[in-house]
Order: sequence, then structure tokens, then C-alpha cells
Amino acid sequence: MHRIVVIGLGMAVKPHALALRDLQARVAVAAGYSPSAERRQNFAATWGLPVSGDLDALLADRSIDTALILTPPWAHGELAKRCAASGKHVLLEKPVDVTYRDARALVEQVEATGKHLGVVFQFRFRPGALILRGLIAGKALGELISVSTSIRWWRGPEYYAQPGRGMRARDGGGVLLTQAIHTLDLMLSLAGPVDRVAAQCRTSALRSMDTEDVACAVLNFRNGAVGVVDTTTAAYPGYPERIDFAGTKGTAVLEGERLTIKIRGEPVQIVEGSLAGGSGADPMAFSHEPHRKLIEDFLDAITENREPQVSGRSALPVHSLIDAMLESSQISAPVELSGTERG
Repeated sequence: MHRIVVIGLGMAVKPHALALRDLQARVAVAAGYSPSAERRQNFAATWGLPVSGDLDALLADRSIDTALILTPPWAHGELAKRCAASGKHVLLEKPVDVTYRDARALVEQVEATGKHLGVVFQFRFRPGALILRGLIAGKALGELISVSTSIRWWRGPEYYAQPGRGMRARDGGGVLLTQAIHTLDLMLSLAGPVDRVAAQCRTSALRSMDTEDVACAVLNFRNGAVGVVDTTTAAYPGYPERIDFAGTKGTAVLEGERLTIKIRGEPVQIVEGSLAGGSGADPMAFSHEPHRKLIEDFLDAITENREPQVSGRSALPVHSLIDAMLESSQISAPVELSGTERG
């Protein structure tokens, strides 16, 4: 039995709380922490779980072996380091940090404590994604030729009405860091690293904010494939994220949680899954099942003393890509990447 503290009780808490409820035979929530008394009260009333306003006492509690951090990005670095230094394994809601440089430093500092660091990129645990990973690894699609990734979501006025929403000071970034990062991470985990990117990032006339809500890019993958990325939160009413893989033997399309496989000379395979999700006005309209699988794997990693499938280090490539896209747009020229050792 593990004991976990949940740090940060905002919008992201729902799927985690549902997942932890499913896993209550393996993990107990010692407390939910927020500096906001209102959020603590709402968390306790909604989930029937204990809360605390004393983070120092929670970190000093040696019976708590794991911390789940769900705070805004700017707080991740300090909190993750404090938790690891106090002897706790850390499961961190995306992003790892606001920039690749800071994310890499955080990963290295937690690794130096000997504690496990996991990152909540739950798209990797969607059933279709797990099947597709096996197909690509087994060369069922042949050699990868082309990858097309589309994240055409919608966030309405009520979303951006929250103070600071879409501003760098609050969110750390725009559509790339806040929304598209999940799908971009999944793309990279399946297709492999990118060596070169040429991008354009813009803020639409819909919003007054200092981060991008439209971003497009052309990618060169290390394995020789080429790709495109098209992402926005200005596509009303919002559409399922989609990744298309074209190989020398066939294609695979992952749309939301639905996977379609078309290999020459073989019957079409369809793995059914929800097309609903966080693409529309409600950012939390998705199943918590991938969260449960990710948390379960993290607990297994602690028990088995191995790296979690979504380790902090495995989360660095998407941060490298996002930084490169923003830089490419700023200088109006392609940017070269070197694996995860960028910056």
C-alpha cells in the first residue's frame, strides 16, 4: 500500500481522483493540499478525502512515499525538487516545466535523489496507442514515410475568462505547451525523435493574450520520415486530435481513441474508441482510464524499482520540440534539434 499526497486541487484533479479511487486497494490518499481553503473544501466535499493546508508537515511525513503534483507549470520545479528531497517519488502533471532547459534540469535533479519521476502523458496509455506502438515496432506498417498530426481544438470565451488564462505568467505557454503537448508527446513516442523543424506560431484575433493559439510546423524525423503539425484552440466547435502514419506497407490513423489500420493485402482493422475528449468547450470531457493505467504503472515502477513507462527523461523530447517550434517561428527559419540534448 502506497500513501500519496495530491498537491494542487484545481481543474486537473478530477481524472486523477477518479483513478486513485479505482486504485484504492493499492494507494491511499494521505491528503490533498492547496494554499486555497476554498479548493481544499471543494476537494474534501467532492471526493471525501482528507485535506491539509500545511505542505511542510506533509513533506515531513515519512509515511507518505509519493507526491502527485497538479499545480500550474511555474510551480513544478520547486515542488518536485522539494518532494524528492524529502524522500518522495514524484508524479508530475504535464508539462515538466515551462522550457526545455528547466525541464531537463528538473529531471536531472530528481534523478540525483534516487527517486522516481513520472509525467502525466496519459495519451500513451490509450488502447489504440498501445496497439499502434506494437505495430510500428514490429514494422507492420513497413518503414515510416510520413506523419501528419492535427490538433484542432476549441476553447471558448468562458475558458479564457479565468484570470491569466492564456498568459505566459500563469500558463507558461499557449496551445503547444498547454493543449497540444499530449498529442505531440504521443507522436514522438511512436514515430521517434525529430532532427529539424520549421514552424509558424500566431495568436489569433479571437483572444487578447501573449501566447500562441495557432501553430503549424514541418518536421524532419531522424528515421527519414517527414511530417506536419497543425494545432490550434480556435477551431470551433473542436475536433478529435488525429495522427496519421504512412508507411511502405500501409497506414494507421489514430483519431481520438479510435485506431484504423489499413495494410495492403489485409482486411481493414478498426479498434473502436471514443472520439470525444478535451477537444471542445469542456477540457475535462474524457475518460479517466488512461490516467488509471499511467498511475498504476508508476506504482509498479516504485514496487519493482524500475523506470516508469512515462519517465521524466522520456518526456523531454516534446519540450525540445515545442521550444524549437517557438524559436523557429520567432526567427523565421528552420531550427536543428539534437535529440533531447537541446538547449
